[in-house]
Amino acid sequence: MRKQNYLPQPLATAPFTFGSALAAGVSLTRLRRKDVVNVGRGLYRPTNWDFELEDAARALSAASPGAWISHVTAARLRCQLLPPWLADSTELHLSKPRSLPSVRRKGVVGHTVLTMDDESELVDGIRMSTRSRTWLDLARILPLHDLVSMGDELIRIPRLDFEGRSQPHDTIAGLRALVGRHPNLQGIVRAREALDLMRVGADSAPESLLRLAIGSAGLSEPELQVPLRTGDPRSPSADLAYRHRRLAIQYDGGHHLGEAQILSDRRRNRAFESAGWTVLVFDKSDLADDFAGAVVKIKRALRTGWIDHPQASGFASID
Repeated sequence: MRKQNYLPQPLATAPFTFGSALAAGVSLTRLRRKDVVNVGRGLYRPTNWDFELEDAARALSAASPGAWISHVTAARLRCQLLPPWLADSTELHLSKPRSLPSVRRKGVVGHTVLTMDDESELVDGIRMSTRSRTWLDLARILPLHDLVSMGDELIRIPRLDFEGRSQPHDTIAGLRALVGRHPNLQGIVRAREALDLMRVGADSAPESLLRLAIGSAGLSEPELQVPLRTGDPRSPSADLAYRHRRLAIQYDGGHHLGEAQILSDRRRNRAFESAGWTVLVFDKSDLADDFAGAVVKIKRALRTGWIDHPQASGFASID
């Protein structure tokens, strides 16, 4: 029989398992050639393959029955919010239940965990932890403010027109139930602290971080996604606001740099100003100093608002 000198697709372009190689008619002898690298038990890749996280995770999942992709790897595959120092991580994390042997694969970070059946799921052929379980797993390594931001993303109400869904990924109650199942998990104390700080309404990580910076400065907590005209679905809204002080706070991220969006933002701000509100707009330059300068401006605006509207009440004093 003539030797097969090539690897069939998709084996030639991504990692693959020994089982998939046999199913494609590739022999063990063929797998020993220089254009194939054995990267672990039953797992191979083409020598010239350029690392791609999804391909690597797919092959690892297929080669690891009973296990699932987890932690940072699962978060990256789902595009969950991660701090910059983890956003480009190429680590491969694999979790197994305690009933299976520990993970011992070169280049793979293994975890032996206690989990429930509904804490992992099959996504595009890859077995991985759910978004909520991923959030809980990362509680042991993420700083509190980043864990809150990641949690805010889980509980925010999505916009059907833009995201194709109308329900959040989870709720505060659902996350509390998840945390309650795992009282001895590393990071569980931080997860509980994060739950107390999470709020529905933050549309981005910077909005969450700005809210947390405001709270850390001892200021009263602003409302989130505040419409100028209550009950009007077409009303412009503020990312954060002190309604009784008529102070609107906006965070304009990178998507606000387009000409159409700039015009829309101007109309939004003018609408608030015409109604007697003060509008503060912050961007990535304010994020760079952890919103320290932004908090100073907010304090100043709140003091001014208190003088202009002395009848306002129900807020913490501004020092």
